[in-house]
Amino acid sequence: MSRVAYVNGSYGPLSDAAVSVEDRGFQFADGVYEVWSVFDGRMADYDGHMSRLARSLTELRIDIPMTRQALTVVLKETIRRNRVRDGIVYLQVTRGAARRDHPFPAPGTPPSVVVTSRSVDQTRAEAMARKGVAVITQPDIRWGRCDIKTVGLLPNVLAKQAAREQGAYEAWMVDEMGLVTEGSSTNAWIIDQNGKVRTRDTQANILKGVTRTAILDLLEQEGLELDERPFSVDDAKQAREAFFTAAGAFVMPAVSIDGAKIGDGKPGAATLKLRQLYLEQARRDAV
Repeated sequence: MSRVAYVNGSYGPLSDAAVSVEDRGFQFADGVYEVWSVFDGRMADYDGHMSRLARSLTELRIDIPMTRQALTVVLKETIRRNRVRDGIVYLQVTRGAARRDHPFPAPGTPPSVVVTSRSVDQTRAEAMARKGVAVITQPDIRWGRCDIKTVGLLPNVLAKQAAREQGAYEAWMVDEMGLVTEGSSTNAWIIDQNGKVRTRDTQANILKGVTRTAILDLLEQEGLELDERPFSVDDAKQAREAFFTAAGAFVMPAVSIDGAKIGDGKPGAATLKLRQLYLEQARRDAV
């Protein structure tokens, strides 16, 4: 079955989907996006992604394109038309199409809205999680507002490609002080030698991951101690366990960093437990 996309009010074949060449998302990366995991045809962490979308649009002064209720209908219909049971649904909203000029276009220019959905092989993802994956480090060269989920992802793309070329799954960004900020498309975590779960606080202009927030709640439920502060690359290499979180990766164990084994080089028990708990919760609460 050919895939279906929603573009500015219409559903149609993905192969025919198009926006204007003067869309500001294409010209200036002037837009935002969200990705929901889909379980059994339903969206996980629905409210968290919707809230972050509204914040991103507000921070960039992009008009909210439709009501939350209407957008939900579009997301669910795109999932349905693509017959996705387990996978993702992707939403992108830009400032719209207008003559190319750096300042905002005239008031009333309608935002562009694109939604796509596709299936994901969860069997492969589970096999990867059981084995664990490698991460590398890269200098963090992104702009200073990484808390906004903008489509301007070129530094992330370069970091992810560097990981692929080195046989790794993910790249962790490192700031000028040698501290890990986050992954190219994930939030980074370790469990240190004292058994504390550490991840960088979101006051440092990193993305407030929706999956990250869900894990913070699970840590409290499980009685695991959280130490919300930065960690260095050396801290990660000396950690008991490491993992990263994202809508597509869920909770993914990291078993090496820059070729150095983390712990015993296998996914840790606490990480695998958090993954299991998160997946159970996400499936249960999906809408």
